[in-house]
Amino acid sequence: MAQKRIFLSPPHLSGNEQMYVNEAFATNWIAPTGPNVSQFEENMAKYVQTKSSVAVSSGTAAIHLALLLLNVQKGDLVFCSTLTFVASANPIVYVGADPVFIDSEEESWNMSPLALERALHEAKKNRRLPKAVIVVHLFGQSAKMNEILAICHQYNVPVIEDAAESLGSEYQGRKSGSLGSFGIYSFNGNKIITTSGGGMLVSDDVERLNHAKYLAAQARDPLPFYQHQTVGYNYRMSNVLAGVGIAQLQVLDERVEAKRALFVRYKESLRHIEHIQFMPELAGTKSNRWLTTFTIDEKEKVTEILNALEKENIEARRVWKPLHTQPVFSSCRYYPHLEYKSVSDQLFTKGLCLPSGTSMSEQDQDRVIDIVDSVCHSFKKRGIVQ
Repeated sequence: MAQKRIFLSPPHLSGNEQMYVNEAFATNWIAPTGPNVSQFEENMAKYVQTKSSVAVSSGTAAIHLALLLLNVQKGDLVFCSTLTFVASANPIVYVGADPVFIDSEEESWNMSPLALERALHEAKKNRRLPKAVIVVHLFGQSAKMNEILAICHQYNVPVIEDAAESLGSEYQGRKSGSLGSFGIYSFNGNKIITTSGGGMLVSDDVERLNHAKYLAAQARDPLPFYQHQTVGYNYRMSNVLAGVGIAQLQVLDERVEAKRALFVRYKESLRHIEHIQFMPELAGTKSNRWLTTFTIDEKEKVTEILNALEKENIEARRVWKPLHTQPVFSSCRYYPHLEYKSVSDQLFTKGLCLPSGTSMSEQDQDRVIDIVDSVCHSFKKRGIVQ
């Protein structure tokens, strides 16, 4: 009989979600508005220490709205981290703008300030500066925000923080997602907390976020009849799902500590293996360690480890395939970390993500550790490790 499936990052309910869901049903607040939505927005803004927030149907919708609020239009440029899920960049195409991809750097695996500076310098020389920069905080680790914000301020370009993977992380005492003009979070089923599907847009610009609420509700004017002066979107979060979010947010800090404990146990258990390098944590930051991720020196070893885990019914995966290498974005400009070095390509080739669910037992984690250890021991036995 096959052993139970160990998933990469499955939902982990607190036990209180049903109470808020039942309240929505009991009061017949099933529509995509209601008291749970308002409460979830208020609680989220308080947690991340921004002045306001808007609950929406997905993190992708939140990025789309942020671009609209910054008046990004057809023919504009938007710079975006390349080492991320495609949802970070798709909204750029929704508004008709052109993505330009920026490489990672080794210390955070996130957007390279060197590549960003080079790209902005060239854009200014060409008299075509981007309308926004989308910075992604990969696997829970914040990017080098002081450097990135300083560079963008120099060129007067606003920053959108894609904190879909980094809710609960901190950068020099501030919550990830709260430093740029706008921050976005995702509550997809695999995130550190979930509403099954949903997202949040946060900012200190209350006026613009009120406009985001308007756009997310089909841009209906506040009149006693249906009138629309602009195109809107059906991006509102369900009151039922917002109830799930309220309960999930209450245990977020516990989930962060559980993720970090998983990471420490993986690192301590596998530290003896040659050529494994775990994703670093920048000084002055606290990563939520959404996924425990490491690199090993050869891509063939990554494949062998992934195959061995899958054979034992364990889900793992490579790190994100860089967006500049995706067929859909093949015509887009890309700026590597250094002229001769693309860090994101190296990370994709040699990186993999281990199961990191906060409901994992020690026995589950030991299954993963034992397989990785066994495969890596076989490398040494066969003379694959130098």
